[in-house]
Order: sequence, then structure tokens, then C-alpha cells
Amino acid sequence: MVQVHRMFFHYSEFPLSMRTLFTGTLIVLGIGYLFAMIQIYSAHAGRDGKPGLSVEDIRIAYSGQKDATKLEGALMGPMSGMLPLNERGDVIGWVRRGLDEKEYEDRIRPIFDKRCIACHDGSNPHIPSLNGYHEVAEEAEIDTGMDLFTLVRVSHIHMFGLTFIFFIMGLIFSHAFFRPVWIKSVVIAAPFAAIVLDIASWYLTKLAPGLAWIVIASGALMGTSFAFQWVVSMYQIWFYKYSARERELDATTI
Repeated sequence: MVQVHRMFFHYSEFPLSMRTLFTGTLIVLGIGYLFAMIQIYSAHAGRDGKPGLSVEDIRIAYSGQKDATKLEGALMGPMSGMLPLNERGDVIGWVRRGLDEKEYEDRIRPIFDKRCIACHDGSNPHIPSLNGYHEVAEEAEIDTGMDLFTLVRVSHIHMFGLTFIFFIMGLIFSHAFFRPVWIKSVVIAAPFAAIVLDIASWYLTKLAPGLAWIVIASGALMGTSFAFQWVVSMYQIWFYKYSARERELDATTI
């Protein structure tokens, strides 16, 4: 005779308060993930001078571009919306003409003071300072992509933060009725593998720019798993009818 055990409880077996807790968690995590996608898009899209987010944008973000400076890359990419087209042209033209200090004081500094200095005043160590000629000149060096220190700092933040997010998501999803069980387990494990692959791909792209597609592929895997777990969990919490037959099957197979 099979030993009956209950290692699995469906959402319908939980009290209303628990299902409400799961629902609130899913809603907030979903909104947070959406904002994260918007932030990633705004930070990287357009670096290649074309609209939208592409593999080339990712390559530039991590390995740089040898024919342009960091300042140009920012103005053509994530900061493109902060300056009118004519002012962007003035700044880029000044950079390409050789960073003349007098021209900076006469024409370029007023642009930075008006458009950029509110955020780039040097008070935030994680944002480049544009408060003066020498600070701007440092950002007008050849773009070599994200530096190693920044990669390490962002890596540990992402690994800790995303692990907590997908632990919570996987814990909630584990109460969904889904067969076969091995596919359910793959869905839960996939984002953790994607986190490791995603972060490793940053360093790989830094060394070999042609591997930038791995960044997008791992991010897509992570996002797909998140969306699948979110939709299935939310549906089953409130709408799925967990039958007696399914309960009997779980009691003997989980």
C-alpha cells in the first residue's frame, strides 16, 4: 500500500488570508518586474544610434565602442531624451573637435548646467560627475564599456536580489497543480540558471563582444519563466478547481 503523505497543498486548500497574501505578493512583484524591464530598456536602448533595444546596444554597453567616447554613447543612448537634438549636436561636435576648454566655458557648460547638473553634480558616486571641464573631459574618453568594478558591484546586487525574487515566486508557484512534475521543476529552476548565465554573460561580452546575444537570451529565459509562473499562480489561486481526483493523485505521486 502506498504511504499517503501531503507535501503538496493547492491554493484552494489555503485560507482566504493566505491566498490574499500570495495575490498581493504577485501583484507587487509583477509591477516591480515591469519597471525593471523599462529601466533596462531605457538604460541600453539606442546606443547604436537606432531606435529600440538590440544585440548591438548590449555589446556597446558592456564592451564599449572604439570609435566613440563614453559621453557620446550616453548622449546617443540612455540620455538622448535629456537634451534637444541641436544641443546634443553641439556637445558631440565639441567632443570631436578636441575638447577646447574655452569653447566648453562659452557654449557647452551652459548646456550641462541647464540639462545635466541636477543629477550629475558629483554627489552620487554611482553617477558620473559633469560639474566642470575636467570631469566632462574624463567622460569624453574612448568608451571601453562597463568597468570591472561596476560589473562586480552590480553582479552581487543582482544575484542577491533576483534570488530572493525567484525564491518567493517559485515558492508560490510550487502550490500550483501542474503536470508532469518534472516540467514544473524545470520552470522553477530555469530563472536561477538564467541568473547565473546572465551575469556570466556580462563578463563574457566584455571579453568577447560577439557573445552579447547571451545577455538577451538569458534575460528572455528569466522573463518567460517569471511570466509563466505569475500567470499560472494567479489563475489557480482564484479560478482553478482542484478536483478530488487530482488531490488523490498528488497524495501518492508528489
